[in-house]
Amino acid sequence: MTTWGGEQIDLDAYLAKIGYEGERAPTLEVLHALHRAHVTTIPFENVEVALGREVPLDLKRVQEKLVGQARGGYCYEQNTLLAAALERLGFQVAGRGARNRTRGDALLPVTHAVLVVTVEGEQWLVDAGFGWQGLLEPMPLRAGAQVRQSDGWTFAIAEEEGEGILVLRSLRTEGWVDLYAFAPQTLYPVDFVLMNHYSSTHPRSSFLGKVVAHRIAPDARYGFVADSLRTGRSDGSFDERPVAPEELADLLAEVFRIGLSAEDAAAVGRVHPDAG
Repeated sequence: MTTWGGEQIDLDAYLAKIGYEGERAPTLEVLHALHRAHVTTIPFENVEVALGREVPLDLKRVQEKLVGQARGGYCYEQNTLLAAALERLGFQVAGRGARNRTRGDALLPVTHAVLVVTVEGEQWLVDAGFGWQGLLEPMPLRAGAQVRQSDGWTFAIAEEEGEGILVLRSLRTEGWVDLYAFAPQTLYPVDFVLMNHYSSTHPRSSFLGKVVAHRIAPDARYGFVADSLRTGRSDGSFDERPVAPEELADLLAEVFRIGLSAEDAAAVGRVHPDAG
């Protein structure tokens, strides 16, 4: 029995979905290639949560949605799928829980799910579920690590005093910005289920009542929240524009490659803040 369901994944279908045709071995080169392929192919999105629906995390239904459809998911779905694929390929995979730090000084609960993958005795931070601000490729999981990734974005790992807390940071025009902090405690799929329940149902969850979608593309990073689209580039510059309710379904399809049924396309327009 595996931890992440690696024996259950349709590996051929998953690799075909993300366009990966390389070696199938637990090497660092394969880890980087899979991570890049996954995050640039499968979008981050919370449409099910925005529409008040359950977000199942059993691998069968995660595959049906993220692999079998033109859909994406948020961190629990994304990293559950990636963990299963990595486990099937022979990687050593563990979960971690992280505290989002992108919303100013607010102290947020530990609700973000990430992965730690060990390759040749070294740990790597692996995360396909933080959206447009997140990693394109894995990061060495050691304090002081700094990496300029292949799309030009630069990330670093900082250490805080006490408790073994590490922080993922991103370099912007204004300097280093904290993305999230995490402790060394190992989490398991059942812990992802608990965090998923909070994020998909709790009144204070930032995912309720609005559509969120992100995509990392070769030339830019796109983030949509509620009613505006933000476009970021590796030089640290950003553009932002409002999106009207009637534009939303087309935006999700064209920018984020999220394919919705006619019923769901109409429904996402109704949860827009400016919907009549």
